[in-house]
Amino acid sequence: MSNIHTMLHDSIIYIQNISTLQQAKPLIYLSLGLAALVYLIQRVLAGSEPKSRPHSRSPDPEKPTGTRVKAPERPDGVWIPSDFKRPTAAPYPDWSLEKTKPLPYRPFRYGPKYNITMGLRTMNWDEWIELDNHYPRFHADKKRRIEERGSKCFHTDPSPQVFDGAVELLEELCGYLPERYPSMFRKTEHGMVNLFADETFDIRKDVLTMNGNREDPMQMAARMVQDDLAIMFEKEDGQMYLLAGAILLPGFWRLQDKLGMSLDQLHYSGDVPGYHDKLRKGMNNFFRRIKPEAPVNRNNYFLQVDEDLAWSSSIGDEDNAEPSWDAAAANRAIEHHHFRSERQSLRRLPRSGGVLFTIRTYFHPITEIAEEDYVPGRLASAIRSWGDDVSKYKGKAKYGDVLLNYLDKKHEEQVARGLDMSREDECRAYPY
Repeated sequence: MSNIHTMLHDSIIYIQNISTLQQAKPLIYLSLGLAALVYLIQRVLAGSEPKSRPHSRSPDPEKPTGTRVKAPERPDGVWIPSDFKRPTAAPYPDWSLEKTKPLPYRPFRYGPKYNITMGLRTMNWDEWIELDNHYPRFHADKKRRIEERGSKCFHTDPSPQVFDGAVELLEELCGYLPERYPSMFRKTEHGMVNLFADETFDIRKDVLTMNGNREDPMQMAARMVQDDLAIMFEKEDGQMYLLAGAILLPGFWRLQDKLGMSLDQLHYSGDVPGYHDKLRKGMNNFFRRIKPEAPVNRNNYFLQVDEDLAWSSSIGDEDNAEPSWDAAAANRAIEHHHFRSERQSLRRLPRSGGVLFTIRTYFHPITEIAEEDYVPGRLASAIRSWGDDVSKYKGKAKYGDVLLNYLDKKHEEQVARGLDMSREDECRAYPY
């Protein structure tokens, strides 16, 4: 940069000493060109500096942006503990149990093409766990589910690595939550206190394993937050397996059906569209390579034709052998349609090596979100872009006609009142 500035300065001085404008023209053009080059270099350098912003829409880790770093050499199925420590979380600005609303995730895109990807984005550490004024409902629903369903909803494999991973999760939550939500949680010598629920969590391993006093550590973790939780561990065959979880508000699937499955088995058993051809290789590589210092998140969405957060009763009783969209009533009134969105985070636990999922559900009536600018038109376009496999997976045949007619009508109303469609990316960029 200093050499360019020197050249530019010398050229300008020389031009000033030339007697005629005609003689100066070539050097003027040269100077202007050099000035433009300097400006472009400065812009490139400035653009390379990271810019922090709340809930930033960061680069997709699925898309390579530079040289791929090879995973560290290690024996198959053996995790070498990392010394990484999670950065201290900043308090959530002006957070209130009464006033802080759920974030308005609307993670759907316009058609005509529906792309099947993992949809990963780099996660800001401060935003690991999201709590809002729906917390009391979630907490009450989880308490009821634990009482009614017991260990069908939670489990920690007793093997030392898995149990240690569940305890490690408790330690992480008892460190993070009092930092991020100090009005709600207070750290103690042996764990944490939930000030809202008047619950004390003692997370010492010897207390958790004490005879007659034991609470499953994954159940305890799930009582702290609005998220459901799952941890996968690698075995000697190089595959990741679901060995610990607390899935209390799943909507459409049951932990008891999935425990012990590999990553491939989880997706094949759920008939996940495009998994074998488009996701399998990349997903398996990602799970092997994810590092403790590089957490990510993703969003997805579903439609539901009943009002039940914990279990979608329209697909059948939760204890049926095979709950299915085939059991759902078709074309229910729009008042029964709900938008169900998940915000998932994935991170490697540094001590145990488990890959932790947090699964936070957002649940709203369609009639509520369709009042938001741009939402009905974009959602209708997204639904129409689903292929046959995605449509079957998401149960479109049971609600598509009623829902699309309603969304089209709401979109037409928004356009008629003057909504500027050209400003959508500015006002409502994905995933909001």
